Amino acid sequence: MKYLDEYRDPQTAKRLLEALQRRSREGPPMKLMEICGTHTVSIFRLGLRQLLPAFIQLISGPGCPVCVTANEDIDRAVWLARQPGVITTTFGDLLRVPGSSSSLHMERSKGADVRMVYATFDALQIARENPGRQVVFLGIGFETTAPTVAAAIRQAAAEGMDNFSVFSAHKLLPPAMRALLDARDQQLDGFLCPGHVSTIIGAKAYEEIVSRYHIPCVVTGFEALDLLQGITLLVDQVEQGRAEVLNPYRRAVSWEGNLAAQHLLEEIFEPVDSTWRGLGEIPQSGLKVRDAWKDYDAAERFSMPEIQVKEHPGCRCGEVLRGILTPPECGLFRKVCTPQDPKGPCMVSGEGTCGAYYRYQMT
Repeated sequence: MKYLDEYRDPQTAKRLLEALQRRSREGPPMKLMEICGTHTVSIFRLGLRQLLPAFIQLISGPGCPVCVTANEDIDRAVWLARQPGVITTTFGDLLRVPGSSSSLHMERSKGADVRMVYATFDALQIARENPGRQVVFLGIGFETTAPTVAAAIRQAAAEGMDNFSVFSAHKLLPPAMRALLDARDQQLDGFLCPGHVSTIIGAKAYEEIVSRYHIPCVVTGFEALDLLQGITLLVDQVEQGRAEVLNPYRRAVSWEGNLAAQHLLEEIFEPVDSTWRGLGEIPQSGLKVRDAWKDYDAAERFSMPEIQVKEHPGCRCGEVLRGILTPPECGLFRKVCTPQDPKGPCMVSGEGTCGAYYRYQMT
């Protein structure tokens, strides 16, 4: 199958691995961070960490949208679910993420009308079918999913719907990459840039990061050869002292990105300061519904009270998201925190680093 089988060819993968293994490096390891949850899962599923030479250290960053959602936003989602007559809709991973004292899953077990949807327009359909009730969609995700939410808002306005709104907790990835580099928690040598997000924002979105921090960025896909090629291109740049944006994932990502999606995002949303789990508040890293569309902003429609946020004691998900801690170094991992009884979102989400370690790495 084109674009699938050809990127899974075992002989080509073997040649790429052998070429990397023939290289050597003195001094500290070369730290390459993947900034996409799907990359994290693919790397574990393929066993790449065990196959790469010791001088290459792959680090998982804040690429899981559910994981980086701050506790305060989970608490606000729980508050919305408790409001009389409200139907709360969201993607599946968010249901089981624990907030300060509850989760959407727990609220549903108590009688709240919380429904899992597979697409934003599913929530819009629920609003059509329930004209006498308020339907709130919880907008969680990066630049990949935000355009679909923007499209739903525009469609709701076109139909004159007055019972649909969005609670936007969307995040933008480039500001988080800058925050990681500014924090200096560790010295990163390169970024494997997210394939899905890059289809929207384009490879050019990383130019400013490369220029400002002199760190190479490579946009890559999710198959074995995609990842090995991306790693090889990063290693080449680090060894040669170069820093460029390279895009070998051109079958899906262009330099400019999806201009129609970008225009839609700009029409419906505006950037705002936003709090990330583990990274704190990052300037201009979130998306707020613009005032022109405020009738579809759940934060405007509902008078949300101040919420006292409480983090789970012992959960070190924030440090995992910054790449300064691996899940086995957390005292709760496997002992108290499991997929069946998660204490933090990194164990809940299908793209979470803790969940990937639990499923694929036994030690």
